[in-house]
Amino acid sequence: MIYFCCMKKMVIASTSTIYGSGYLEYLLPTLEVFFADVKTVLFIPYARPGGISYDEYTQIVKKAFATIQIDVQGIHQFKNPKEALKSAEAIFTGGGNTFELVNQLYANDILSTLKKVLENGTPYLGTSAGSNICGVNMMNTNDMPIVYPPSFTTLGCIPFNINAHYLDPLLGSKHKGETRETRIKEFHVFNTIDVLGLREGSWLNVLGDTITLKGEFTARLFRQNKVPVELNSNEFLNFH
Repeated sequence: MIYFCCMKKMVIASTSTIYGSGYLEYLLPTLEVFFADVKTVLFIPYARPGGISYDEYTQIVKKAFATIQIDVQGIHQFKNPKEALKSAEAIFTGGGNTFELVNQLYANDILSTLKKVLENGTPYLGTSAGSNICGVNMMNTNDMPIVYPPSFTTLGCIPFNINAHYLDPLLGSKHKGETRETRIKEFHVFNTIDVLGLREGSWLNVLGDTITLKGEFTARLFRQNKVPVELNSNEFLNFH
C-alpha cells in the first residue's frame, strides 16, 4: 500500500526543454514562484543525458537557475549525499537515462531518504527521468536499459506512473512500429498501475495530495481495461 503525505510540494515536468526554448526556460516563471523562498537548489545529475559528466550537467542547471537568482549545488559535490538531501532547501532531479538515475539512487542508498524529505515538504522539481522516478515505479520510461538497477521501484510520491515526452501517433505516418499507447497497453497486460502520458510542455503541480495538470496541453490517462481519457490543463487528478 502507498501512503501519501499532505506536505508534498512538487513540480513534475515532462521535459526540461521545449522546441525553440532554452534549458528550463518555459518553466522559469513557474519556478520563480515555486522556489520563491529558496536560495540554493540541490541538483541530482545522475541521469547524465548523453553521458555528460556530473559537473557539466550541474553547470547547465546552474546557468538556468541563475536567471532567477538561485544557486545550484550538485549532490555529487557532497561527501554524504544523505545529509545533503536532509539539509537541502529544495531539490531538482534532471532528465537523461532513467535506468542509470535509479541505479545511482540505489547505489548511493538515498532513494528512501529522498522520499522522506519530499514527504516532509522539501520543494522538488523533476524533469523527464527526474519525473519518472516520482511514480510508483520506473516501468513506463522510454529509455534504453543501459544499466540494470537493483529494482524498478521508485519514490511513489504520486499514485501512478509517468510516461514523459508522450507522443501521439502522426496521422498519415508510414511508421508501423509500436506507438506509445501500444506500449502502455502492453504494460497493462501485466500491471494495474495507472499511467499518465505527459506531453512536452506540460507538468504536474503537486501540493500535498492535490495533483493538478499544468501547461498548454492535455495529458492522456491510461487505466487497465479502460478507454484512455484526455485530461485538461488545470484539471485535478483524482485517484482516491
